[in-house]
Amino acid sequence: MAVDAHNSIVVDIAGVAFEDHGAAIEFSWQEIGSIHYKASPNGKALMVAVVLPSGQFYECVVQAKPRAQLGEWFAQLAAVLGYYRPMGR
Repeated sequence: MAVDAHNSIVVDIAGVAFEDHGAAIEFSWQEIGSIHYKASPNGKALMVAVVLPSGQFYECVVQAKPRAQLGEWFAQLAAVLGYYRPMGR
């Protein structure tokens, strides 16, 4: 789970959920084509994108305060995705 004052990203057994300024959307593992994540260009935020098999994609950005939180989120996200989507499935 990555959370800031306005947004959140949750990756768990059910799939991926984004909340962006109060608007929420959830994706089950079965409906996700791929997931991509990276640090923002300024290195202060986690950027996650869910791509559906149709090519449609959704993004969410969560600010890391302190910046060290970003490294923790990357480690946790890699572990969770490795468990629920081994080999990028």
